[in-house]
Parts: sequence; structure tokens; C-alpha cells
Amino acid sequence: MQNTLIVAIVDDDESVRLATSRLVRSLGWEVRPYDSARAFLDSGRIGEADCVITDFQMPGMTGLEMQRTLTERHYSVPVIFITAYCTDAVRRQALDSGAMSVLPKPVDGASVKACLERVALNAG
Repeated sequence: MQNTLIVAIVDDDESVRLATSRLVRSLGWEVRPYDSARAFLDSGRIGEADCVITDFQMPGMTGLEMQRTLTERHYSVPVIFITAYCTDAVRRQALDSGAMSVLPKPVDGASVKACLERVALNAG
């Protein structure tokens, strides 16, 4: 399946950002990596993203705060959170704010693939 959809990967940890980018590219998606929520929001390219995969906890602005900002700016884009602290409270908070999914770190490739397949189905 050829896919031209774009995934923004937002994570302050370079190794996680690179690994997630490689995984998503291997699944046939175009990737736009960002090292912070602010970098993504200020990129001028938010409207191009068909999906956002973001860390939950980042310095400066959390992934949850970024998601709320996207909503306030009227961007309706599926958000997949990845977090090292995948507690019930974190999961509930993210899902209640409209997240598509919350995945624990280290990220499982099959879980990411399943989420992106859902995005592709809804985009098509």
C-alpha cells in the first residue's frame, strides 16, 4: 500500500524521535520530525499533518498542551501519544482530550502500524 499521508513526530528525545521516524517511514508514511511542541506549532506546517505522534511529557509545553492548542486553533488531526509513564490517569487525561491512542515507551511497531492504518482509513 503506497501512502502519501504525513505524520508529524514530536519528541524532545532525539533517539526516540529518530527511531519513531524510521518506523513510520518503514510503514510508507512521510515523516516530519520536531524536537518540541513549540517547534511543531511554529513550523507553519501543522495543516499538512495527517497525524501527530507526540511524547506526552516534554519540557516547555507538554504533548497534551500542544493537543489543546491544536484544538483551540481548529486543527482536527489525530494525535497518538507515546509516554514512558503510561498510567491510567495519563491515558484517561489524553483520551478525554481527544487523543486517538496512548502507547507506552518503548513504542511497539505493531501498535503504531494499527493506529496509522486507522488514520489512513479515516483519511480515505
